[in-house]
Amino acid sequence: MKVIIAEKPSVGREIARVFGANTKKDGYIEGKGYTFTWAFGHLLQLAAPQEYGYYGWSVQNLPMLPPKFKLAIRKVKSKDGLIDDPGVKKQLDIIKSLFDEATEIIVATDAGREGELIFRYIYYYLKCKKPFKRLWISSQTDEAIKEGFRNLKPGSDYDTLFNSAHCRSQSDWLVGMNATQALSLASGNKGVLSLGRVQTPTLAMICARYLENRDFKPETYYQVAIFPDKDGQKFKAVSDKNFKTREEAEAVLQAVTATANVISVEGKPRKEPPPLLHDLSSLQQEANKKKGFTADQTLSLLQTLYEGKLVTYPRTGSRYIGDDVFAQIPSLISGLQHHPDFAKQATVLNGAKLSKRSVNAKKVTDHHAILPTGEKPWQLSADLQTVYDLVAGRMLEAFHSDCIKDITKITLLSGTRFNASGTVIREAGWRAVFNDPEEDKKDEDNAALPKLTQGEDLPVADKTLVEKQTKPKPLYNEATLLKALETAGKEIEDEELREAMKAGGLGTPATRAAIIETLLSRKYILREKKNLVPTPTGLAVYDVVKGQRIAQAELAGSWEKRLEEIRSGASVSLFQEEIKAYTREITQELLRSGKGVVLQSA
Repeated sequence: MKVIIAEKPSVGREIARVFGANTKKDGYIEGKGYTFTWAFGHLLQLAAPQEYGYYGWSVQNLPMLPPKFKLAIRKVKSKDGLIDDPGVKKQLDIIKSLFDEATEIIVATDAGREGELIFRYIYYYLKCKKPFKRLWISSQTDEAIKEGFRNLKPGSDYDTLFNSAHCRSQSDWLVGMNATQALSLASGNKGVLSLGRVQTPTLAMICARYLENRDFKPETYYQVAIFPDKDGQKFKAVSDKNFKTREEAEAVLQAVTATANVISVEGKPRKEPPPLLHDLSSLQQEANKKKGFTADQTLSLLQTLYEGKLVTYPRTGSRYIGDDVFAQIPSLISGLQHHPDFAKQATVLNGAKLSKRSVNAKKVTDHHAILPTGEKPWQLSADLQTVYDLVAGRMLEAFHSDCIKDITKITLLSGTRFNASGTVIREAGWRAVFNDPEEDKKDEDNAALPKLTQGEDLPVADKTLVEKQTKPKPLYNEATLLKALETAGKEIEDEELREAMKAGGLGTPATRAAIIETLLSRKYILREKKNLVPTPTGLAVYDVVKGQRIAQAELAGSWEKRLEEIRSGASVSLFQEEIKAYTREITQELLRSGKGVVLQSA
């Protein structure tokens, strides 16, 4: 008997349906010579401190460094405190009996780091020794599932993926458990002050930006604007210098002459290449920016679309596809020719030469970028339709032509130098997909400029003094925080450079939404309109850790990079020893400095 184990019941049932199996049992389905069973996500976790003899919260126990980690059944709250989840115990017993009878085990958990961890923890907890094969797919369509089963991989091919996942799990336990207990014990406050390997540097980024914003002292400065007139078309030109005092600006304003002489006219066409396809992080940013969805909300909607076979694997960190997937793109584009919003651009692209900016097999990680599968969406909720459209629309954008703009810069002389600029879109290209003109109007004083020639004089119809103030960096919202987490806090706008730095980012696309939700649930931060701001508790914790390495985004980013290297075969034991050494260091630091935490009511 071949046993197939999925990550959750819905996926197990779907794979069984594809095989034509329909005999339902308690915790599994049988048919066609196969048995299909499932986990409920993480059934097992690294055991709590007391399982290693660390009873109670005591400074004498710190640092807690178990010689060997144990696995324990997921816990639930009861009237007697935390107990083993009875539903998990029952399902593990079912899985064990099926594994005992199995002639072959096929792993169909999600094809990624955490999916591998979920299966391996079950496999090792049950002390199973039977060989297993791995199903590795990027889509839940019937054809993708069938193709995946025709190309099963040896389970050993994914040993390094498990090593990476297990090291992540151990490092989170060591740093989180020890740092949390050290800070909580040292502070003397009642209650738990939670710290974590990725959670704490994320909190530090939010707090640092909030304090910088709060303490920012705006400085007033002045500009002079003139409004030359060319055959009845007025446009705005601004002084090429800013002035610190009103008096300086007033003097320049008074010196403006009746005419402005055109010193130079520079007109340059600019090609704006299409954006890359979406990975999870970029899609979460887009959904937050355009629709106000939280990162967690977007991931949940995307997972529903994936399980409904409408989009490819959601927890991907890649924005590229290989040539094999690119061969399917014309068909996927053609399938959008009846979409109410995208029909026109899908028709434009049908048969056209497609951009290959997002095509690079070397940059595809576990899974390629998120794409629609070609299955027709049917009666989706408004939110699901929104996320589906962001995926489908980005596919059209990514394979579209460049947007061609004419950027015009004019320098004039009227007492002093003045500059005017304007942008005219000659060919909308990829920007026609969502037809969002607001993107093009950022910081634009003139939508378009009249045709001018060097040397001509224009009458100045009006002039004015403009008072402005310097502005602080804006508070983080979910979109900007996710963007910053990708590069461990370094603010990089360039899409491809940001892609290159992802290996050293904070967390992974699959975990960043959970990090934000954890900080919210622990009442370290809260949502204020669209912004993420720290609570007094969050600020108090930050005040203690801000000078320590646990709060440094670069440190957590370097660990994430190391975990990726383990995936490629780097030493596990070396990383484990480094994490243990760091755990000893941070525990002592927090026991010393944690006495300074003074909590206020939020």
